[in-house]
Amino acid sequence: MISISNNSFAAINAAMFSLLFIFSSMQCHAQLSSTFYDRTCPNALNTIRTSVRQAVSRERRMAASLIRLHFHDCFVQGCDASILLDETPTIVSEKTALPNLGSVRGYGIIEDAKQELEKTCPGIVSCADILAVAARDASTLVGGPSWAVKLGRRDSTTASHTLAETDLPGPFDPLNRLISSFASKGLSTRDMVALSGAHSIGQAQCFLFRDRIYGNGTDIDAGFASTRRRQCPKEDQNGNLAPLDLVTPNQLDNNYFKNLRQRKGLLQSDQVLLSGGSTDDIVSEYSNSPRAFASDFAAAMIRMGDISPLTGQNGIIRTVCGSLN
Repeated sequence: MISISNNSFAAINAAMFSLLFIFSSMQCHAQLSSTFYDRTCPNALNTIRTSVRQAVSRERRMAASLIRLHFHDCFVQGCDASILLDETPTIVSEKTALPNLGSVRGYGIIEDAKQELEKTCPGIVSCADILAVAARDASTLVGGPSWAVKLGRRDSTTASHTLAETDLPGPFDPLNRLISSFASKGLSTRDMVALSGAHSIGQAQCFLFRDRIYGNGTDIDAGFASTRRRQCPKEDQNGNLAPLDLVTPNQLDNNYFKNLRQRKGLLQSDQVLLSGGSTDDIVSEYSNSPRAFASDFAAAMIRMGDISPLTGQNGIIRTVCGSLN
């Protein structure tokens, strides 16, 4: 008789669990496909694009908001539209978590697109997929790259205010924390730097960069700090907005990385990407090559869209994105 120790049993069980997890993840991703709605709702992508185009034409900044909305969704229990759920007696909304409160925007754009889709394809297109497609369309509308969005995600029946407080990267994070935060979602350091390039568009509130522009640090250009102080006093006016990229604030391009080389990153978590660490070479590469940045940004957005999707019989298709059916 062959004798197997308790430790061996534990090792075998752990190995089997790992294999099951990998197989499960492969199944999830295998069920996502860019042609998912070709038969069931052939005009889905055009409908979403129309809503996004109208929104961005009204307000250019909305492009940045829609990309950020998708990002903040995917980093909290996966790309499942949990960020869209409103507060109820049984749901503590992610909208009120500190990283989202008063800064995440674009909820209404997603609801508008969903409302149009429900007229022609009721109960077919998920809010999670609308978020993913809207982010891609937002990129292209402000000069950024396009990519084939994988589809077939379903919507969550829960939200996690707690994870929204802990899992989203912060504007004061050091480099090692940024790297580990993205790694925990299956994204590489290169993905992290590429996705940070979304800060080529959009704006930040004064209280998020006040310490940086008044700190007299060696990692910030003195003239740049002086310019930013005009709209961000030492006290009060916390919500005053400043463009993350002063040069091309409405264009998704590689200028963000050129700014970092001039010590003109607005947030601490921006400038830390070029601070003598492991990401310096990537920043330099992107600042010199718009093509490399665009290609890597698109690839990283696709990988981000793969974070823990609900597929098959998991989740639901919400009729209204902000509430459960």
